[in-house]
Amino acid sequence: MRPAMRIVRSWRQRGVAVITALLLTTLAITIVASLFWQQQVEVRSMENQRLNLQTRWILRGALDWATLVLRQDAYTNKYTALTQVWATPLAETRLDQYIERERVEGEVFDASLSGDIMDATSRYNLRNLENGNRIDKAQLEIFQRLLTNLRLNPALARTTANLVAASQPVIMPEGVDPYTNEEVGGQERDPTAGGNPGGEGAGGAGGGGLGAGRDSDNTGAEATAQNTLPVSREGIGTPIKFMEVDDLLAVKGITPEMLERLRPFVVVLPQRTPVNVNTATPEVLAAVIPNFSLSEANALLARRRNVPWSEIGMFTAELGANRTVVPDSLSVQSSWFIVNSRIRLERAALNAQSLIQREDNTLGGGIGSVKVVWVRQN
Repeated sequence: MRPAMRIVRSWRQRGVAVITALLLTTLAITIVASLFWQQQVEVRSMENQRLNLQTRWILRGALDWATLVLRQDAYTNKYTALTQVWATPLAETRLDQYIERERVEGEVFDASLSGDIMDATSRYNLRNLENGNRIDKAQLEIFQRLLTNLRLNPALARTTANLVAASQPVIMPEGVDPYTNEEVGGQERDPTAGGNPGGEGAGGAGGGGLGAGRDSDNTGAEATAQNTLPVSREGIGTPIKFMEVDDLLAVKGITPEMLERLRPFVVVLPQRTPVNVNTATPEVLAAVIPNFSLSEANALLARRRNVPWSEIGMFTAELGANRTVVPDSLSVQSSWFIVNSRIRLERAALNAQSLIQREDNTLGGGIGSVKVVWVRQN
């Protein structure tokens, strides 16, 4: 019995040794595989960073190309129309046909660029609803007509105007409290701006004192008040800084579906702008012109395809003498453009939208700077 027991113990020890060896081998393989996996992840991360950087450089080159096109267009054309070179979209173009680079054996370089330039003033600028921290009555009516043309509730125009006007920084004259609208006591005022702070009698003696200055200011304020409406903060809570079209979701009553319906016809620009009649859609054009139907706007656009208007006087003359438009609401030139860029580089993709401003240089007899205001990436 003893030799048999020794044989059994020997086999048991051998089995334990085999199992231990297998466990150690498995553990070693797991550690090595983990190291290789971490190294592969780091390599892939570096490749993604490289692709991301390359797509950004391609975007930068695309924006440089867009600014060059817009600058050249300003030199050759005195008006902005859809028949010009800038309005031609760029179809998907493979960049490996234009970029000389050393190729790695077996490498698949798949890079393409596409996009288009859009006239931002072809849409209605929501910034027009605000005028000096008040609501512009004429622009409010234009936006109401636009909502009606799009079969949306026109009552949302007033709520939107409240939000846009309330989101702007309060601009008050020097020496006036922005909360009470009263003059701050003890502050000296410029005598040439409307009076002598010495007292009421000083205004009567010279005819240019404090009283006369206030009368002049009141006249301008009354004229402004007749064309504007006060801002109602009811229902808008704490106003946000109105920066883009998506901020319309903060307006009570506007749903995401309504926003997508409205998006192709509105824009938010840094300043008030007129609508370009050479690029506007029928819905926007019918909204800017009072008592103008969509069918009449479509008839105008049919004639515009053949011969754009080179001067705003030609457009108003075609409307007829009985048509009156809001002053400075229409134009044939554009200074703001939106560039849509779509970049594909191997497995990386970048969709970007950029705002470009083309400033006029009337004193120099040409154009000023063409600059990128902002870039939004998706």
